[in-house]
Amino acid sequence: MKNMKDKTPHYYIGKVYGYKAFDIIEDYELNYNRATALTYILRSDRKHKSPIECIEKAINHLNNELKVLDRKKKKK
Repeated sequence: MKNMKDKTPHYYIGKVYGYKAFDIIEDYELNYNRATALTYILRSDRKHKSPIECIEKAINHLNNELKVLDRKKKKK
């Protein structure tokens, strides 16, 4: 897929090394909740005037992940 133009928004690309959020997620094999929390954290100071909304969303996804882990733990 080399011919496809990269349409990654600037707020998902690191300023120093140019790492993309998706590449980090893929490399660490993160699940949905962890990956989504990470993307909200990475963009929190870059997409909106205030990071509060993104941080709150990240916390919600991390809380959901804790619930999943707790259910898995109870099944054992």
